[in-house]
Amino acid sequence: MAMREIRTVGDPVLRTPCDPITTIDDRVRGLVEDLLETVDTDGRAGLAANQIGVSLRAFSWNIDDEVGYVLNPVIVELSEDEYQDGDEGCLSVPGLWFPTHRSWYARVVGTDLDGKEVVVEGVELMARCLQHEVDHLDGMLYLDRLERSVRKKAMRAIRDTL
Repeated sequence: MAMREIRTVGDPVLRTPCDPITTIDDRVRGLVEDLLETVDTDGRAGLAANQIGVSLRAFSWNIDDEVGYVLNPVIVELSEDEYQDGDEGCLSVPGLWFPTHRSWYARVVGTDLDGKEVVVEGVELMARCLQHEVDHLDGMLYLDRLERSVRKKAMRAIRDTL
């Protein structure tokens, strides 16, 4: 188990869709341990595998004192009538927060290390986390979801921090 370095915006691994996990082996078990240890820090809500340089479909979360993980997650339900527009941040875009439109509720289905189906769902912060982390696994950053004027401001802020 190891606390892993977080890849930041500009690293191509963050823009590459992750591969499905087809075999649960020691490498995948080690990945899950690293995801759980790395996300289990104050101020961290979620962590996708590609954020630590591994292009496999897995993420961990740390919401309301619950730490967990899911392999091969797929969003199966989002609220269609209720949304949230709060500020969102990302470990891969450190120190910057911007208003991001997300569904109020989300449900994800995937598997655990035993190959058993896992359903993870929630509202507000948990829903935001689920959507954010699945976006990562698809090679997207939350910056891609920003309104055009806000995205321009965000990109300027990122350039200023480099």
